[in-house]
Amino acid sequence: MRLRKSERAVAATLCGVLCGLSAGCQSQTKPAGNPPTPVTVAAVEQYTGSEGVNYSVSLVPYVQVSLAFKSGGYVTSILQRIGADGRMRDLQQGDAVKKGTVLATVRQEDYRHAVAQATGQVEQAKAAAAKAREDFARASALYTASALTQPDYDAAKAQNDSARGTLMTARAMLSQAQQALADCELRAPMDSTVLARNVELGTLAAAGTPGFMLGDMHLVKAVFGVPDTILGDVKLGKKQGVLTETYPQEFVGQITSISPQADPKSRTFQVEVTLPNPHDLLKAGMVATLNLGQEKLQHPVLVVPLSAIVSVNDGSRKFSVFVVSPEGGKDVARRRDVQPGGNYGNKVAIVSSVAPGDRVISNGAALVVDGQAVHVIP
Repeated sequence: MRLRKSERAVAATLCGVLCGLSAGCQSQTKPAGNPPTPVTVAAVEQYTGSEGVNYSVSLVPYVQVSLAFKSGGYVTSILQRIGADGRMRDLQQGDAVKKGTVLATVRQEDYRHAVAQATGQVEQAKAAAAKAREDFARASALYTASALTQPDYDAAKAQNDSARGTLMTARAMLSQAQQALADCELRAPMDSTVLARNVELGTLAAAGTPGFMLGDMHLVKAVFGVPDTILGDVKLGKKQGVLTETYPQEFVGQITSISPQADPKSRTFQVEVTLPNPHDLLKAGMVATLNLGQEKLQHPVLVVPLSAIVSVNDGSRKFSVFVVSPEGGKDVARRRDVQPGGNYGNKVAIVSSVAPGDRVISNGAALVVDGQAVHVIP
Protein backbone atom coordinates (compact mmCIF):
# COMPACT_ATOMS: atom_id res chain seq x y z
CA MET A 1 0.00 0.00 0.00
CA ARG A 2 1.43 3.35 -1.06
CA LEU A 3 1.61 5.89 1.79
CA ARG A 4 2.76 9.32 0.54
CA LYS A 5 3.13 11.75 3.44
CA SER A 6 3.03 15.47 2.95
CA GLU A 7 4.11 17.93 5.53
CA ARG A 8 0.47 18.58 6.36
CA ALA A 9 -0.13 14.88 6.95
CA VAL A 10 2.90 14.65 9.21
CA ALA A 11 1.67 17.58 11.26
CA ALA A 12 -1.77 16.01 11.59
CA THR A 13 -0.25 12.71 12.65
CA LEU A 14 1.97 14.35 15.21
CA CYS A 15 -1.00 16.22 16.61
CA GLY A 16 -3.01 13.04 17.02
CA VAL A 17 -0.20 10.91 18.44
CA LEU A 18 1.30 13.48 20.75
CA CYS A 19 -1.79 15.27 22.04
CA GLY A 20 -1.45 13.34 25.32
CA LEU A 21 2.07 14.57 25.87
CA SER A 22 1.10 18.13 26.71
CA ALA A 23 2.63 17.93 30.14
CA GLY A 24 6.05 18.45 28.63
CA CYS A 25 5.04 21.61 26.78
CA GLN A 26 3.85 23.81 29.62
CA SER A 27 5.92 26.86 30.26
CA GLN A 28 5.90 26.62 34.03
CA THR A 29 9.19 25.99 35.78
CA LYS A 30 9.53 22.97 38.00
CA PRO A 31 10.21 23.91 41.62
CA ALA A 32 13.86 24.01 42.56
CA GLY A 33 15.30 21.26 44.63
CA ASN A 34 13.99 18.33 42.63
CA PRO A 35 16.67 15.99 41.22
CA PRO A 36 17.44 16.32 37.51
CA THR A 37 15.18 14.23 35.28
CA PRO A 38 17.06 11.49 33.38
CA VAL A 39 16.67 11.83 29.60
CA THR A 40 18.38 10.70 26.43
CA VAL A 41 19.30 13.14 23.69
CA ALA A 42 19.95 13.07 19.97
CA ALA A 43 21.81 15.58 17.84
CA VAL A 44 20.01 17.60 15.19
CA GLU A 45 21.31 16.26 11.88
CA GLN A 46 21.35 17.30 8.25
CA TYR A 47 19.57 14.86 5.96
CA THR A 48 20.77 14.82 2.37
CA GLY A 49 19.24 11.57 1.14
CA SER A 50 16.29 10.89 -1.10
CA GLU A 51 12.72 12.02 -0.77
CA GLY A 52 10.94 8.72 -1.03
CA VAL A 53 7.67 6.91 -0.80
CA ASN A 54 6.62 4.87 2.24
CA TYR A 55 5.11 1.40 1.83
CA SER A 56 3.38 -0.85 4.28
CA VAL A 57 4.76 -4.40 4.17
CA SER A 58 3.88 -7.71 5.79
CA LEU A 59 6.50 -10.07 7.19
CA VAL A 60 6.33 -13.75 6.25
CA PRO A 61 8.68 -16.71 6.94
CA TYR A 62 11.43 -17.30 4.43
CA VAL A 63 10.11 -20.86 4.00
CA GLN A 64 6.66 -22.01 5.10
CA VAL A 65 5.61 -25.67 5.06
CA SER A 66 2.26 -27.33 5.72
CA LEU A 67 3.21 -30.64 7.33
CA ALA A 68 0.58 -33.33 6.62
CA PHE A 69 0.15 -36.97 7.63
CA LYS A 70 0.85 -39.56 4.95
CA SER A 71 -0.44 -42.51 7.00
CA GLY A 72 -3.90 -42.14 8.47
CA GLY A 73 -5.09 -43.08 11.94
CA TYR A 74 -5.93 -41.75 15.38
CA VAL A 75 -3.37 -39.29 16.78
CA THR A 76 -1.82 -41.02 19.81
CA SER A 77 0.94 -38.57 20.79
CA ILE A 78 1.97 -34.93 20.35
CA LEU A 79 5.41 -33.60 21.30
CA GLN A 80 5.46 -32.21 24.84
CA ARG A 81 7.18 -29.06 26.06
CA ILE A 82 7.48 -27.39 29.46
CA GLY A 83 5.03 -24.47 29.65
CA ALA A 84 5.42 -21.11 31.32
CA ASP A 85 3.72 -22.52 34.45
CA GLY A 86 6.25 -25.36 34.67
CA ARG A 87 3.80 -28.06 33.56
CA MET A 88 4.10 -30.18 30.44
CA ARG A 89 1.95 -29.12 27.49
CA ASP A 90 1.49 -30.04 23.86
CA LEU A 91 3.59 -28.34 21.21
CA GLN A 92 2.06 -24.98 20.28
CA GLN A 93 2.53 -21.84 18.20
CA GLY A 94 5.88 -20.14 18.64
CA ASP A 95 7.79 -23.25 19.73
CA ALA A 96 11.08 -23.92 17.93
CA VAL A 97 11.78 -27.43 16.67
CA LYS A 98 14.87 -29.08 15.23
CA LYS A 99 15.07 -30.97 11.95
CA GLY A 100 14.00 -34.60 12.37
CA THR A 101 12.04 -34.04 15.61
CA VAL A 102 8.89 -36.20 15.88
CA LEU A 103 6.01 -33.75 16.32
CA ALA A 104 3.06 -36.18 16.41
CA THR A 105 2.28 -39.88 15.90
CA VAL A 106 -0.77 -41.80 14.70
CA ARG A 107 -1.67 -45.29 15.92
CA GLN A 108 0.92 -47.77 14.64
CA GLU A 109 -0.51 -51.23 15.48
CA ASP A 110 -2.15 -51.83 12.08
CA TYR A 111 1.01 -50.77 10.28
CA ARG A 112 3.19 -53.03 12.46
CA HIS A 113 0.93 -55.97 11.56
CA ALA A 114 1.36 -55.11 7.86
CA VAL A 115 5.15 -55.10 8.31
CA ALA A 116 5.05 -58.50 10.06
CA GLN A 117 2.90 -59.94 7.29
CA ALA A 118 5.19 -58.57 4.59
CA THR A 119 8.22 -59.94 6.45
CA GLY A 120 6.67 -63.43 6.44
CA GLN A 121 5.97 -63.22 2.74
CA VAL A 122 9.60 -62.26 2.11
CA GLU A 123 10.81 -65.31 4.07
CA GLN A 124 8.50 -67.59 2.08
CA ALA A 125 9.69 -66.06 -1.18
CA LYS A 126 13.31 -66.50 -0.12
CA ALA A 127 12.77 -70.23 0.52
CA ALA A 128 10.96 -70.70 -2.79
CA ALA A 129 13.66 -68.79 -4.65
CA ALA A 130 16.43 -70.88 -3.03
CA LYS A 131 14.69 -74.14 -4.03
CA ALA A 132 14.08 -72.91 -7.58
CA ARG A 133 17.73 -71.86 -7.86
CA GLU A 134 18.97 -75.29 -6.78
CA ASP A 135 16.55 -77.05 -9.14
CA PHE A 136 17.72 -74.90 -12.02
CA ALA A 137 21.37 -75.64 -11.20
CA ARG A 138 20.72 -79.41 -11.34
CA ALA A 139 18.70 -79.03 -14.55
CA SER A 140 21.53 -77.06 -16.13
CA ALA A 141 24.06 -79.79 -15.25
CA LEU A 142 21.81 -82.52 -16.65
CA TYR A 143 21.06 -80.52 -19.77
CA THR A 144 24.78 -79.99 -20.38
CA ALA A 145 25.30 -83.75 -20.10
CA SER A 146 22.42 -84.34 -22.55
CA ALA A 147 20.49 -86.09 -19.76
CA LEU A 148 17.59 -83.61 -19.72
CA THR A 149 15.24 -82.58 -22.45
CA GLN A 150 14.89 -79.01 -23.64
CA PRO A 151 11.29 -78.60 -22.31
CA ASP A 152 12.32 -79.77 -18.83
CA TYR A 153 15.29 -77.38 -18.86
CA ASP A 154 13.06 -74.48 -19.96
CA ALA A 155 10.55 -75.29 -17.22
CA ALA A 156 13.26 -75.24 -14.53
CA LYS A 157 14.59 -71.94 -15.83
CA ALA A 158 11.10 -70.38 -15.86
CA GLN A 159 10.46 -71.57 -12.30
CA ASN A 160 13.73 -70.00 -11.14
CA ASP A 161 12.94 -66.69 -12.85
CA SER A 162 9.43 -66.68 -11.39
CA ALA A 163 10.71 -67.33 -7.87
CA ARG A 164 13.22 -64.48 -8.16
CA GLY A 165 10.45 -62.14 -9.31
CA THR A 166 8.21 -63.20 -6.43
CA LEU A 167 11.03 -62.48 -3.97
CA MET A 168 11.62 -58.99 -5.43
CA THR A 169 7.88 -58.24 -5.19
CA ALA A 170 7.75 -59.43 -1.57
CA ARG A 171 10.73 -57.24 -0.66
CA ALA A 172 9.09 -54.26 -2.31
CA MET A 173 5.88 -54.89 -0.32
CA LEU A 174 7.95 -55.09 2.88
CA SER A 175 9.69 -51.80 2.08
CA GLN A 176 6.31 -50.17 1.40
CA ALA A 177 4.90 -51.47 4.69
CA GLN A 178 7.96 -50.25 6.60
CA GLN A 179 7.66 -46.79 4.99
CA ALA A 180 3.96 -46.62 5.93
CA LEU A 181 4.94 -47.46 9.52
CA ALA A 182 7.62 -44.75 9.48
CA ASP A 183 5.08 -42.28 8.09
CA CYS A 184 3.01 -42.71 11.26
CA GLU A 185 5.48 -40.23 12.76
CA LEU A 186 5.22 -36.62 11.62
CA ARG A 187 8.77 -35.23 11.59
CA ALA A 188 10.02 -31.67 11.16
CA PRO A 189 11.79 -31.41 7.78
CA MET A 190 13.96 -28.47 8.91
CA ASP A 191 14.88 -26.29 11.87
CA SER A 192 11.76 -24.18 12.15
CA THR A 193 9.13 -22.45 14.27
CA VAL A 194 5.61 -23.80 14.77
CA LEU A 195 3.16 -21.37 13.19
CA ALA A 196 0.03 -23.47 13.73
CA ARG A 197 -1.07 -26.83 15.14
CA ASN A 198 -4.21 -28.37 13.65
CA VAL A 199 -4.57 -31.67 15.56
CA GLU A 200 -5.28 -32.83 19.10
CA LEU A 201 -4.86 -36.17 20.84
CA GLY A 202 -7.52 -38.54 19.53
CA THR A 203 -8.02 -36.73 16.24
CA LEU A 204 -8.74 -39.12 13.37
CA ALA A 205 -6.22 -37.96 10.78
CA ALA A 206 -6.67 -39.18 7.23
CA ALA A 207 -3.80 -39.34 4.77
CA GLY A 208 -3.14 -35.76 3.71
CA THR A 209 -4.55 -34.15 6.87
CA PRO A 210 -2.44 -31.06 7.76
CA GLY A 211 -0.98 -31.46 11.23
CA PHE A 212 1.33 -28.46 11.62
CA MET A 213 2.34 -25.29 9.81
CA LEU A 214 6.07 -24.69 10.14
CA GLY A 215 8.11 -21.66 9.17
CA ASP A 216 11.84 -21.08 8.75
CA MET A 217 12.28 -17.80 10.64
CA HIS A 218 16.07 -17.40 10.59
CA LEU A 219 15.27 -15.22 7.57
CA VAL A 220 12.00 -13.37 6.95
CA LYS A 221 10.61 -11.76 3.83
CA ALA A 222 9.01 -8.32 3.71
CA VAL A 223 6.45 -8.47 0.91
CA PHE A 224 4.86 -5.44 -0.74
CA GLY A 225 3.60 -4.24 -4.12
CA VAL A 226 4.81 -1.30 -6.20
CA PRO A 227 3.33 0.33 -9.32
CA ASP A 228 5.24 0.42 -12.58
CA THR A 229 6.08 4.10 -11.99
CA ILE A 230 8.27 3.10 -9.02
CA LEU A 231 9.61 -0.14 -10.50
CA GLY A 232 12.72 1.63 -11.78
CA ASP A 233 13.82 2.32 -8.18
CA VAL A 234 13.66 -1.38 -7.28
CA LYS A 235 16.77 -3.41 -8.12
CA LEU A 236 17.68 -6.98 -7.21
CA GLY A 237 20.41 -7.03 -4.57
CA LYS A 238 19.76 -3.45 -3.45
CA LYS A 239 19.98 -2.93 0.32
CA GLN A 240 16.69 -1.91 1.86
CA GLY A 241 15.82 -0.88 5.41
CA VAL A 242 12.59 -1.88 7.13
CA LEU A 243 11.07 -0.30 10.26
CA THR A 244 8.58 -1.86 12.68
CA GLU A 245 6.41 -0.30 15.37
CA THR A 246 7.73 -2.85 17.87
CA TYR A 247 11.46 -2.11 17.78
CA PRO A 248 13.32 1.21 17.45
CA GLN A 249 16.12 -0.13 15.26
CA GLU A 250 16.05 -0.46 11.51
CA PHE A 251 16.34 -3.95 10.00
CA VAL A 252 18.39 -3.99 6.81
CA GLY A 253 18.04 -6.63 4.11
CA GLN A 254 18.25 -7.01 0.36
CA ILE A 255 15.69 -7.03 -2.42
CA THR A 256 15.70 -10.68 -3.51
CA SER A 257 12.64 -11.03 -5.74
CA ILE A 258 10.69 -8.85 -8.16
CA SER A 259 7.62 -10.27 -9.83
CA PRO A 260 7.85 -10.16 -13.64
CA GLN A 261 4.09 -9.74 -13.93
CA ALA A 262 1.71 -7.27 -12.33
CA ASP A 263 -1.18 -8.46 -10.20
CA PRO A 264 -4.29 -8.32 -12.45
CA LYS A 265 -6.40 -6.67 -9.72
CA SER A 266 -4.05 -4.20 -8.03
CA ARG A 267 -1.81 -3.64 -11.09
CA THR A 268 1.23 -3.72 -8.81
CA PHE A 269 4.39 -5.81 -8.94
CA GLN A 270 5.18 -7.91 -5.88
CA VAL A 271 8.60 -7.27 -4.35
CA GLU A 272 10.31 -9.28 -1.61
CA VAL A 273 13.01 -8.03 0.75
CA THR A 274 14.87 -10.76 2.63
CA LEU A 275 15.87 -9.77 6.17
CA PRO A 276 18.25 -11.63 8.54
CA ASN A 277 16.51 -12.55 11.79
CA PRO A 278 19.24 -14.11 13.98
CA HIS A 279 17.60 -13.21 17.30
CA ASP A 280 14.00 -14.06 16.27
CA LEU A 281 12.85 -10.50 16.88
CA LEU A 282 10.77 -10.40 13.71
CA LYS A 283 7.60 -12.47 13.76
CA ALA A 284 5.39 -13.72 10.96
CA GLY A 285 2.44 -11.40 10.38
CA MET A 286 4.12 -8.25 11.71
CA VAL A 287 3.31 -5.06 9.83
CA ALA A 288 6.27 -2.87 8.97
CA THR A 289 7.13 0.07 6.73
CA LEU A 290 9.91 0.80 4.31
CA ASN A 291 10.91 3.80 2.23
CA LEU A 292 11.80 3.60 -1.43
CA GLY A 293 13.98 6.59 -2.34
CA GLN A 294 13.07 8.38 -5.54
CA GLU A 295 14.51 11.84 -6.02
CA LYS A 296 17.49 13.24 -4.15
CA LEU A 297 16.68 16.29 -2.03
CA GLN A 298 17.67 19.55 -3.69
CA HIS A 299 18.68 21.07 -0.34
CA PRO A 300 19.68 19.42 2.98
CA VAL A 301 17.07 19.48 5.74
CA LEU A 302 17.46 19.35 9.50
CA VAL A 303 15.90 16.28 11.11
CA VAL A 304 15.20 15.08 14.64
CA PRO A 305 13.76 11.79 15.93
CA LEU A 306 9.99 11.58 15.83
CA SER A 307 9.97 10.94 19.60
CA ALA A 308 11.60 14.37 20.19
CA ILE A 309 8.47 16.25 19.05
CA VAL A 310 5.83 17.16 21.66
CA SER A 311 2.58 19.06 21.25
CA VAL A 312 0.53 21.48 23.32
CA ASN A 313 -2.87 20.11 24.28
CA ASP A 314 -4.75 23.37 23.74
CA GLY A 315 -6.01 22.84 20.21
CA SER A 316 -3.44 25.23 18.76
CA ARG A 317 -1.62 22.52 16.76
CA LYS A 318 1.72 23.83 18.00
CA PHE A 319 4.76 21.61 18.26
CA SER A 320 7.95 21.89 20.28
CA VAL A 321 11.26 20.23 21.01
CA PHE A 322 13.42 20.52 24.12
CA VAL A 323 17.01 21.55 23.46
CA VAL A 324 19.51 20.64 26.19
CA SER A 325 22.32 23.12 26.84
CA PRO A 326 24.70 23.75 29.75
CA GLU A 327 23.71 26.54 32.14
CA GLY A 328 25.48 27.24 35.41
CA GLY A 329 27.32 23.93 35.39
CA LYS A 330 24.29 21.75 34.70
CA ASP A 331 22.25 20.65 31.71
CA VAL A 332 18.96 22.52 31.30
CA ALA A 333 16.08 21.78 28.92
CA ARG A 334 14.75 24.76 26.93
CA ARG A 335 11.53 24.49 24.95
CA ARG A 336 11.57 25.74 21.38
CA ASP A 337 8.52 25.97 19.14
CA VAL A 338 9.15 24.27 15.82
CA GLN A 339 7.38 23.66 12.54
CA PRO A 340 7.60 19.99 11.45
CA GLY A 341 8.30 19.23 7.81
CA GLY A 342 8.38 15.95 5.90
CA ASN A 343 9.31 12.63 7.46
CA TYR A 344 12.24 10.45 6.45
CA GLY A 345 11.91 7.01 8.04
CA ASN A 346 11.69 7.62 11.80
CA LYS A 347 13.07 11.16 11.48
CA VAL A 348 11.09 14.39 11.01
CA ALA A 349 12.31 17.52 9.30
CA ILE A 350 12.35 20.74 11.36
CA VAL A 351 11.91 23.96 9.43
CA SER A 352 13.12 26.45 12.09
CA SER A 353 14.35 27.11 15.65
CA VAL A 354 17.15 24.50 15.74
CA ALA A 355 20.66 24.25 14.34
CA PRO A 356 22.88 21.32 13.38
CA GLY A 357 24.45 19.78 16.47
CA ASP A 358 21.78 20.96 18.92
CA ARG A 359 20.98 18.27 21.46
CA VAL A 360 17.26 17.55 21.62
CA ILE A 361 15.57 15.25 24.12
CA SER A 362 14.63 12.06 22.26
CA ASN A 363 13.33 10.12 25.27
CA GLY A 364 11.74 11.86 28.22
CA ALA A 365 10.51 15.02 26.47
CA ALA A 366 7.00 14.53 27.91
CA LEU A 367 8.42 14.51 31.48
CA VAL A 368 10.19 17.89 31.52
CA VAL A 369 9.23 21.56 31.43
CA ASP A 370 11.01 24.65 30.19
CA GLY A 371 14.05 25.49 32.30
CA GLN A 372 14.20 22.16 34.11
CA ALA A 373 17.53 20.58 34.96
CA VAL A 374 18.05 17.20 33.33
CA HIS A 375 20.54 14.36 33.56
CA VAL A 376 21.64 13.12 30.14
CA ILE A 377 21.93 9.35 30.02
CA PRO A 378 24.65 8.20 27.59
